[in-house]
Amino acid sequence: MGHKLLQIKLPTNYSDNQLHNSIAKKLGFHDFSFRIDKKSLDARKKNAAFWLISLLVVSDKLKAGGYKNEQQLKIPFKARNQKVVVVGSGPAGFFSAYILQLAGFEVKIIERGSDVGRRSNAIRLLDKNGEFSAGNNYAFGEGGAGTFSDGKLTSRSKHISAERQFILNEYVKAGAPEEILYMAYPHVGTDNLKIVVANLRQKFLENGGGFYFDTKLEDIVSQGGRVNELICNTGGLEADYMILATGHSAYDTYRMLINRGVRFKTKNFAIGHRIEHEQKLINRGQWGVEKLEGVKAAEYRLSSKTKSGLPVYTFCMCPGGKVVPSAAYEQKSVVNGMSYYNRNGLYSNAGCVVGVHPDMLTGHKCSPLEILDWMDKLEESFFKFEDNYVIPANRAKDYMKQKASASLPVSSYPLGLQQAALYNMVPSFISETLIEGLKDFSRKLKGFEQGTLMGLESKTSSPIQVVRNKEGRVEGFENLFFVGEGSGYTGGIISSAADGVKCALALSAK
Repeated sequence: MGHKLLQIKLPTNYSDNQLHNSIAKKLGFHDFSFRIDKKSLDARKKNAAFWLISLLVVSDKLKAGGYKNEQQLKIPFKARNQKVVVVGSGPAGFFSAYILQLAGFEVKIIERGSDVGRRSNAIRLLDKNGEFSAGNNYAFGEGGAGTFSDGKLTSRSKHISAERQFILNEYVKAGAPEEILYMAYPHVGTDNLKIVVANLRQKFLENGGGFYFDTKLEDIVSQGGRVNELICNTGGLEADYMILATGHSAYDTYRMLINRGVRFKTKNFAIGHRIEHEQKLINRGQWGVEKLEGVKAAEYRLSSKTKSGLPVYTFCMCPGGKVVPSAAYEQKSVVNGMSYYNRNGLYSNAGCVVGVHPDMLTGHKCSPLEILDWMDKLEESFFKFEDNYVIPANRAKDYMKQKASASLPVSSYPLGLQQAALYNMVPSFISETLIEGLKDFSRKLKGFEQGTLMGLESKTSSPIQVVRNKEGRVEGFENLFFVGEGSGYTGGIISSAADGVKCALALSAK
């Protein structure tokens, strides 16, 4: 049995027969099987978009040799009597726990929120009437913040091929669509993610793991560079190793750790607003038509170099999605975006943010605790705008002129918009830099200025970073590890999960 790598172009609405016939035409025969390795949309020429598909074709009519299988993740199993507690059930937390379980450790996951079913019910109440739950919201609960997002599975992280493949395979086994294995820009959608995280949890439990919901880490007890006990609202937990995967919104955990001697440093991050458009406007701007058969919804990724040197860019674009109230704590207001697998909503949204360093916001060299306090006050100011989850908004074309909008369009945001001088609600250098970027984006993507800027986008990443080694071990502690977005070293589902995998493999190899 031999094989051959092929690359073919097909219209966006191609059928299975067209795909098979295109392969047969290239090979000169019909007796074969194939696997799609990569599929990407080429829409550089409007009204002439096509799929570019790379395939591995297998047939006894082909010569063998030359093809190398992808690197497989090697998990060193052996009988062990060591115990591990993982704090947080997001991608980094779950996959670090799962790998350690497969390597022979006794592993427990604790999660401050509830299972995804109860969490979904709490989020419905938040979206319906602004009823906030401290443990179950868009930031906290089973699966972490990523569970209620677009579910993008792309990553810029290098040297994680084996980890990425392992994670994607596990997602497919747990109910994610198989296309995530080959799409150039794969996504799962929040509807599928809710199924996936529940199925992953069930598999972890069936393998003998422990999963404890509504269990919040409140303190750590350490001596001589070793953590002896985790103090939770449900009692104390002891283990040989502790892995923190709290997510970047867990400011209360950050503060506790800093007070217990864990070292952090400030780092670059970004703040700004969400921008929303009608999805058909984005489709026209990207494709030249309002609908492209065979493709869900057009995406965009925009960035601009400004005169000040500060970057302006779009972040976490959600095609066919909606804007949601994603604050992690009560009486704070933050927005984010989410979408379902079909991406068939009427609107698109994206973070529209300016990259900054914390020192620029405080006006002096600040400590990690100072920037957390500064961010809290900013998020509180957006809540105090209406003393509820109604968010301030400006049409983008008015924001660029720093003037009020006479009216606001209908929005996907469930709790209402109110016209405001949004440009005055963030530091002036942020709004001025953002205006420069918006003008550039409007040149790059037709109709971009017709969008609506709304709320505060402040959770692109953490403004602080734990001091740790490459394996995730926290400096000064021999058995404490910190992984994922909360550590300040990763961003997104795949890179966070891969960080957890790498930490677990390193720990298993010792």
